[in-house]
Amino acid sequence: MTPARIPLSPDGRELDHLVPPSGERFLLGITGAPGAGKSTLAAAVAAAYGGVVVPLDGFHLADVELERRGLRDRKGAPETFDPDGYAALLARIRLHRPDHVVMAPMFERDLEQPLAGAIPVRPEVDLVVTEGNYLLLADGGWPDARAQLDAVWHVVTDDSVRLPRLIARHERFGKTPERAREWVERVDGANALLVEAAADRADVVLDLSAWMPSA
Repeated sequence: MTPARIPLSPDGRELDHLVPPSGERFLLGITGAPGAGKSTLAAAVAAAYGGVVVPLDGFHLADVELERRGLRDRKGAPETFDPDGYAALLARIRLHRPDHVVMAPMFERDLEQPLAGAIPVRPEVDLVVTEGNYLLLADGGWPDARAQLDAVWHVVTDDSVRLPRLIARHERFGKTPERAREWVERVDGANALLVEAAADRADVVLDLSAWMPSA
């Protein structure tokens, strides 16, 4: 079944009908191609509805392990993550709702490395938002992660916006303009094809092309 496609207005008013009322813990996944706006939307939703963001990027394999596996030049591809560890953390957050803080990892972009124990998920928080490229993939450990989520939104943005944004991000974190463009074409482009091929498994597709987070 093809998910409904909803264009977000500049002020994102449509989100009010998609985010459930508080009262019970709800795990929301946000996925989409690199540069589509997942992190920005996740942060905006968490801020507006009193949630916390637990990013998939915290489950990047460290560079030392990528070197061991010969995957350093494919960092960001599905095989450079730990989906089983990610699923286990989501299960812990979802199923038990313990009376203590659950600590989650983050990805430190200045270091380009995962950082353990960086994000507290407090027991009183109802909405937990997790965002990443591969939440809807059908193989590997990814279905176990998807099984812990109450809903998954797939986000899209026009490539005329997405690709320059993605190149600029790589440049901001140290790549030369030439290296940034090459990485977007070789690595991010291949990853985007995988992500878009799984979009039909989402609960809804949100078009962020007109959305203005500060509106």
